[in-house]
Amino acid sequence: MEKNHISHFSDNSVTKLFGTLGDGTEVYKYTLTNHKGLEVAFITYGAAIQSLLVDSKNDTKTDVVLGFDTIEGYVGSYNLPSPPYFGAIIGRYAGRIANGSFQIDDKLYNLDKNLGENTLHGGKFGFCRVNWEVKGVKQGTDSASITFSYTSPDGDERFPGELVTEVTYMLTSENEIKIDYTAKSSQDTVINLTQHSYFNLDGHNHDVLGQQLMVNSSVLVDITDDGIPTGSYAEADEKGFDFKIPSGCPAKIDNSFVLTANDQPAAILSSDVTGLKMTVYTDQSSVHIYVGGNCFGTIEGKEGAAYHPQSGICFETQNFPDAPNHDNFPNAILRKGDTYTQKTIWKFETI
Repeated sequence: MEKNHISHFSDNSVTKLFGTLGDGTEVYKYTLTNHKGLEVAFITYGAAIQSLLVDSKNDTKTDVVLGFDTIEGYVGSYNLPSPPYFGAIIGRYAGRIANGSFQIDDKLYNLDKNLGENTLHGGKFGFCRVNWEVKGVKQGTDSASITFSYTSPDGDERFPGELVTEVTYMLTSENEIKIDYTAKSSQDTVINLTQHSYFNLDGHNHDVLGQQLMVNSSVLVDITDDGIPTGSYAEADEKGFDFKIPSGCPAKIDNSFVLTANDQPAAILSSDVTGLKMTVYTDQSSVHIYVGGNCFGTIEGKEGAAYHPQSGICFETQNFPDAPNHDNFPNAILRKGDTYTQKTIWKFETI
């Protein structure tokens, strides 16, 4: 059964009931806009983005993220062997943790395992399968924002400490979506949050292969055949994933690119079909690019779309996978009394 959390915020101008979980918990949908045509729908289940409409060429709107029309679609998708995590906040730790274990100082922690002998995206439930509380909603004439909160209890998925997380999505007057994360823990713990939307600038019911991808990195986190970091790095061109010069989206990729210039774009996606360009900025040490999930081909998405392996591309801005187990990777430990922060921006333009 999905874990749940109190989640309703009264503002009838942007809110409606999206559905009800099996235990009776109500899931709400909030739709926000800015004056440049962005229209984003969020649901409290997973603090997820359910739709993202952008003004494209020829005076049309394009929904550029994958998702479901009903809560049943989201709940059912997590019963697949490899869930898609459509649009959700991922935590407590995005990416893989090898052998489902890590050590803080002299203490070893063994987590719930949900990917063979490893832990992926926070474990069996993670932050994507809980109903978040809405702390506030602001809808202005040219911008808007929504703040979600979730308190993960001590021992949740066997992670130490009670972790209080807030995520604010802001639609700016510059046609950006800014995502600000903060978290505090009652004990020393590890943390790595991200946002798991699948993007398609041609529209959610198309494929991404005709779109152009630029990634501002020539270095990958080196991984084993089952996706576990080795602790070393690899040249992107040697792995066939050199996107420093824009080129066509790959049919399959599941790799973390090392970022070194946080004042520069981490990645850019563009479409000649809709004339849309999406630029990703982040203060994180990597962007994990993902296309080709093996759970597709069985999923009916919004408006009856038949989602398949090339239906979307993810830009998971985050720390390195398995960072707690590699001393040479960026720090992933959140100490008691400290505050975790993360900032990511998606900017949309027409070209």
